[in-house]
Amino acid sequence: MNVDKPVKNTTTGNNTVGTEIGNKAPELKFKDPSGKEIALSSLKGKVVLIDFWASWCGPCRKENPIVVGAYKKYKDKKFKNGKGFTVYSVSLDRDKTSWENAIKQDALEWSNHVSDLKYWNAEGAKLYKVASIPASFLIDGDGIIIGKNLRGAALEESLKAMLK
Repeated sequence: MNVDKPVKNTTTGNNTVGTEIGNKAPELKFKDPSGKEIALSSLKGKVVLIDFWASWCGPCRKENPIVVGAYKKYKDKKFKNGKGFTVYSVSLDRDKTSWENAIKQDALEWSNHVSDLKYWNAEGAKLYKVASIPASFLIDGDGIIIGKNLRGAALEESLKAMLK
């Protein structure tokens, strides 16, 4: 994945690829703790929360129970533009063991945990212009960004509003 060059707004269908609401979410493709590559595009058709976090980030760890609650409540729901809800967790960790332990400790039960273990030099963070964490992007079943940095009750409210 080459993200050293600035992300250019390119037209894909009617939506521009970018990181603003209404843009098509840029592709992410990283490895999970077992080494399996998971592409964001493999989740097309679902509502997805792209969640940038790290094991060492206190505010991220405090937010995790809210994300877990939303996942449990909405993972099998039908939305106006998507079937089911999942989380694509992008860790900015450097240490694999700390990352894996945090996934277990916080009971992050979805399977889409990815990282390149490059800390703030993580390619996904650069691509999505993440300057602080926690940071999140809510995308619909077509991969369009429909919300940013939805924390606390805002995540649940957005998901509820999208139900069929």
